[in-house]
Amino acid sequence: MLVDAIYLGLQDNRAIRSAYVERISQRFDLAVAEDRFTPKLVLSSRFLTQRSEQQRWRTLEVAPIATMLSPIGTRVNLAWSGLRNKSALATDGRDANANISVIQPLLRDAGWEIGMAPVRLARLAEESSQLSLKSQLARVVTQIIYAYRELIRAQEQVTIAQDSLERGRKLLEINQGLVAAGRMAEFDVVQTEADVLTQEVNVEEALNQHDQRRMDLVRLLALDLNLPLRAVETLEPSPVTIDLKEAKQIAIANQPDYLIHQIANKQAEINLAAASNQRLWDLSLVSGATRQTQRQGGSGERHWNGYVGLQVDIPLGDMARKQGEVQAATTVQTRALQLEESRQQLEQNITSAVRDIQTRWRQYGLAQRARDLSLKKIEIEREKLTLGRSSNFQVISFEADLRNAENARLNALIAYLNAQVELDLQLGLTLDTWKISLNG
Repeated sequence: MLVDAIYLGLQDNRAIRSAYVERISQRFDLAVAEDRFTPKLVLSSRFLTQRSEQQRWRTLEVAPIATMLSPIGTRVNLAWSGLRNKSALATDGRDANANISVIQPLLRDAGWEIGMAPVRLARLAEESSQLSLKSQLARVVTQIIYAYRELIRAQEQVTIAQDSLERGRKLLEINQGLVAAGRMAEFDVVQTEADVLTQEVNVEEALNQHDQRRMDLVRLLALDLNLPLRAVETLEPSPVTIDLKEAKQIAIANQPDYLIHQIANKQAEINLAAASNQRLWDLSLVSGATRQTQRQGGSGERHWNGYVGLQVDIPLGDMARKQGEVQAATTVQTRALQLEESRQQLEQNITSAVRDIQTRWRQYGLAQRARDLSLKKIEIEREKLTLGRSSNFQVISFEADLRNAENARLNALIAYLNAQVELDLQLGLTLDTWKISLNG
């Protein structure tokens, strides 16, 4: 069954497995970005043994440092260091220093929009990655469906060729009977014999094509190429009614490739805001405090000081900042044009897909009628041949017409069903149609 082939392909298809492996790294990228505002702690320490001509002493130093960044750009640094000296000849000494500093940008790097820009970009990148995975899954499912139906086509073509060969052999038997009865010249049978041999060649070619289509499907399913595989599904077409306006709205809301262009446009706008912000003065409110403690033997001293104020860095003559803004602005315009082009292309694809379904259904109906008439035509001509009112040439010609009509009906049927699959792909509904959930 087709549904079994699809789910087997989703489990073992190498392209899909590779895409899920890449998602591990992509999800971790988002986790790193969202960890941006988590306090960071660095623990540093060292232990030294030193000696000189007069004495020997040991030093132990511990210096933890904590830093934190807030979504509005506030940077907080907290550091503490402890130093202990121990000597056999001198009094033990201990020093401890604690520092805290707070920097709040007022222009450059200030505000929620700029502070959260890296996180917002990472979330958009994650959303884009999920859409890319959805698009890839949908395309693989579509490829499997096409390959499965190509196998059905090949199987049916084998049947058509074998049936045609069987009819040719029966015609040869009829010819031989007519020759025996003296109602047909013996040389007229040569044409039928040649046609039978041609049909045998056609059967061999159909079998070869069938094996090729089987291997194509097996490769997509990542199975052993020697695995005997047969499609058992019966193709039963039915007409579908599609509202073009509604189809376009569905595609705009669900088509992964179009949604990826929308995300790229949002990312460009965020990058432009960040680039424009980098051209501002680096004006910040700064504050901090320091406490020092020194102990030597039984005595000790403590000192502390604090500060608060403003600091400013004014870039002059730096064209690189302007360059970044110009590049970001250019990217915004480019992404907007690409989004507009993508929307127009999507609408064109939907229009073409809907029209193609309607056309393919009409073609299938005509091909079905042509096949039925060709079958009746060959039956009548065979009857006329037995009555001596027709010729081998006419029967063989009508036999070729029937074979062509059967192939045309088969091709029209598969083309109609594939047109529905293509519309699903353009609408972004392939996974929904086959009830496939996106795990990743």
